[in-house]
Amino acid sequence: MSDQELRKEAHDVDVTVWVGKAGIEAVIDELSDQLEDRKLVKVKFLRSARGGTTVEELADELATAVEADLVETRGNTAVYHR
Repeated sequence: MSDQELRKEAHDVDVTVWVGKAGIEAVIDELSDQLEDRKLVKVKFLRSARGGTTVEELADELATAVEADLVETRGNTAVYHR
């Protein structure tokens, strides 16, 4: 499936993982579990998670941590696919 098709499909996916002040470490297991069960998972990065980094940087780190593809980032959300 192409990135474009995945992005289109991601449009209708609800956010099911929120990254807060505990950072990405706190959601690695949850995101990994959700990626086992579904094709796409949308993650929202709350302001408290960002600190001095960008959503893109955090999204990339999280993608690496869960061994998933980062489909896109838009605003404060990211979409993952495995």
